[in-house]
Amino acid sequence: MIIENGGPNLSLKEVVLFPFDDGSIPFQNGVELQLVGYSTPCGRTKIVVGLGDENAPDSEKVVYYGSVHRVGDELWMWYLGQGKQDGGWFERICFAKSRDGYHWEKPNLGLVTYGGSKDNNLVDLNQGSHHVQSCVVYYEPDDAERPFKMAFQSRKYRNRFATAYSADGLTWQEYPENPVGYPFEMAGGTKFNGRYHLTGQGGNHGRMRQLVTYISHDFEHWAEASCRGLHRHNVPPRPVLSGGSVGEQVHLGASLWNRGNVILGFYGMWHGHPSNDRRLLTMDLGLVVTNDALHYREPIPDFPIVAAAEDGWQEPPWGHTAAPFPALIQGQGFENIGDETLFWYAPWPEHDSDGVRVATWLRDRLGYFHSYFTSRTTGRGMPHFVSAPIDLEGKPVRVFLNVDDLDQYSTVSVEVLDEQFRPIPGYGAESCFAPPSGGLRQPVRWQGRETVEHADGRVLLRVNFGGVRPEDARIYAVYVEESM
Repeated sequence: MIIENGGPNLSLKEVVLFPFDDGSIPFQNGVELQLVGYSTPCGRTKIVVGLGDENAPDSEKVVYYGSVHRVGDELWMWYLGQGKQDGGWFERICFAKSRDGYHWEKPNLGLVTYGGSKDNNLVDLNQGSHHVQSCVVYYEPDDAERPFKMAFQSRKYRNRFATAYSADGLTWQEYPENPVGYPFEMAGGTKFNGRYHLTGQGGNHGRMRQLVTYISHDFEHWAEASCRGLHRHNVPPRPVLSGGSVGEQVHLGASLWNRGNVILGFYGMWHGHPSNDRRLLTMDLGLVVTNDALHYREPIPDFPIVAAAEDGWQEPPWGHTAAPFPALIQGQGFENIGDETLFWYAPWPEHDSDGVRVATWLRDRLGYFHSYFTSRTTGRGMPHFVSAPIDLEGKPVRVFLNVDDLDQYSTVSVEVLDEQFRPIPGYGAESCFAPPSGGLRQPVRWQGRETVEHADGRVLLRVNFGGVRPEDARIYAVYVEESM
């Protein structure tokens, strides 16, 4: 199916309608968006990959600045570490794996000599010469020869970004003509519409940090010009500022979660102190979305989806004894595991980081619509929202809801409309058997029908809030998937 939401009109087997994606849900009446911020239980951090032992290459610091991918039935993580014997500031790429995202193992890879021994979890990327400051791993299992690809920033190349390939994700071969791009601090990437997208901060768009994207068709030749996708500085009513650290900026671009018709991103929400003193800044993580992988928007500006203060990271930054100012950094990696959505991140500044953390939500519950029209509000019609046009490409589809707080007083219904917003016979609200209670993936049926079938043009989905208390229901996502 194809959804016409401002993106490149890709043919997809599943379309996900998130309330915070106003490209896929452009029409709204009487509903309000709320985002769901992560907070650590009891104010404690959840460190899942901590410091190694005294002789390990990550004994001094563990920095995310890397990636997590599902490979088979495991999760693989590439992260940056530094050992006590390194001295100065020298980070290497380490490897860990997990089955649940919480408990991680650091396997003995036996690839790289460190401290006179190969008993460590270092991947092989000629790391005797590379200080790697950030890296983004891409995983393409359909590429038999080079399923793993990496973009990385190295001091060897004066912080210009380079690329490498691997058959197993552990032993890497650099592209012979490295570096391939400008100095670039990166946090996320994805392959979208046949092109590799790499996001980070800066590019050639001025001094202030902002989200920019470089693209490539073959992972070797990258466009010299970058696309500015999001900036937060000098946006009214904020004052006009300039400076390396002052004001509102975007740190490291965004880590990306490609859901087909929409890409979610978590970006570094840099809050610079008016004095321009980096020791006094704070940094939360914010949510952005895009339908074209180039231009990003904040569903609720300045909303901290992962708040640094709630994380509990309270160490004085930069090795100083100044008062602690919490700050976080993001890396590449989201996963839905069972009934949960997981995201990994770490403290900033990176050279004081003591481990990778995990943030969790109930599956796909990063935000929801609820009605602010009640049964006592008159003259405004039923609270509802309507999707962008969807071409079913002649195939039947099923509809599921990620919904909560339904009961006899608070209900929902789903209608299938034609392009003129008219209910298609058999798919009106009166025929809908919507779920009677909440759940993460509740099926929607119509009288005599479990699938939506329509060969005459595109369809729109209308989701209604009903009952005497429509304001109680919460809808987190609508899933439209091809029926097997």
